[in-house]
Amino acid sequence: MSKGRRKFLKQLVSVSGAAGLSGTSALSHAVAGKAQIQDIRLSKNEGYVRLVFDLDKSVQHSIFTLHKPERVVLDLKNASMSHGMVDMVQANSLIKGIRSGIQNGHDLRLVFDLHDQITPRSFLLAPSGKAGHRLVLDLHDPEKKSVKTISNKVPKKKLRDVIIAIDAGHGGRDPGATGRSGTKEKTITLQMAKKLEKVINAQRGMKAVLTRKDDRYLKLRQRIEKAHKHNADMMISIHADSFPDPRARGSSIYALSVNGASSEMARMLAEKENASDQLHGDVSVAFDDKMLKEVLVDLSLTGTIQSSLDVGNEVLKQIGTVNRVHKKKVQQAGFAVLKTPNIPSVLLETAFISNPREEKNLRSSAHQKKVAKAIGRGVNSYFQRKAPPGTWLSEAITDYKVKPGDNLSVIASKFNTSVDSLRARNALQSNNLSAGQVLKIPVS
Repeated sequence: MSKGRRKFLKQLVSVSGAAGLSGTSALSHAVAGKAQIQDIRLSKNEGYVRLVFDLDKSVQHSIFTLHKPERVVLDLKNASMSHGMVDMVQANSLIKGIRSGIQNGHDLRLVFDLHDQITPRSFLLAPSGKAGHRLVLDLHDPEKKSVKTISNKVPKKKLRDVIIAIDAGHGGRDPGATGRSGTKEKTITLQMAKKLEKVINAQRGMKAVLTRKDDRYLKLRQRIEKAHKHNADMMISIHADSFPDPRARGSSIYALSVNGASSEMARMLAEKENASDQLHGDVSVAFDDKMLKEVLVDLSLTGTIQSSLDVGNEVLKQIGTVNRVHKKKVQQAGFAVLKTPNIPSVLLETAFISNPREEKNLRSSAHQKKVAKAIGRGVNSYFQRKAPPGTWLSEAITDYKVKPGDNLSVIASKFNTSVDSLRARNALQSNNLSAGQVLKIPVS
């Protein structure tokens, strides 16, 4: 990080009320090769939470705080960890959740979402006895409250639904792409969005909100603002692709990239979608100040992008059951509509409207329902693992291991809940169960 950017970052954090960068701990010597986090251990103490990261070698690190919302960011130089390891850390009265992401292709960033402002401290421990290298992070409660694990059995406040913002691409004076039979993209995306809204709202613990409910034009910035206004936990922008060669077909999913597009096609598509505002007389949503843009992207979007890729993979997996997949991996590019800090967001190209066969499918209400249900399954699978604290989908009375002969009706009756609630809480796509399978028993 350049001296100018470091100075600007400190000023930005100071203006928001942060305590500034906490002390940077660094080893006196560099270690070749990536450091691997092997385990994360959490302990709750009087007035603070302690996280111990077990490492296979020493590592350089730094920490700083962010506000509104409250966060602590831990950066580890030339380090990595297994996917999903942060999910092992239990939520408590200080920590809401943890996100991870890769910086500069080789550095690891951990973002701790907090309930209240805290004071972080960190230090390194050398190998001792059977213990190896360790990084210790203490999160101190300024009010020195006793840190207690959040109870899953008796929620202390009313549980909310997870909110999914559904963005029907284009609209009004912006028709989007047009198929050979005259089908307009703006019409298809709105029809698909309304069907997805019904699928989402039929799932307990979820609520859908539409960025547009009719044929109207919205600036890209307005779409982002609507998602934030509704405190969305996820945003899905629906589109229909177009290509000069009518043989091109299949579905694709895109997430935001801040380091260039994952393919030339992804770059071209992002440029086309981003040009919508300019084509219709509106201003681009891009930041004017390059340094400000870089800092905000680094601090606010990195963890969100990792979550967006996670969402995209779940949806892409399900879309493949109802439609050909054009790109087998989630693609990335600089889509302006996906620049939604703290909201995992993906853009779905449902099919190629320029392909006659796919244009016919896109016009079919039955096919639209199949696609909507597939998206819903992907969304459900993601939130079954990553539901925000305080939501119905994040809570469970207990875990139950399925026994031979069990079925959903028997289990639901045993715990005084419903089959639909069991299916929703566990993202079950059918009533089939396997002995040994672990189910989350939802709060009634």
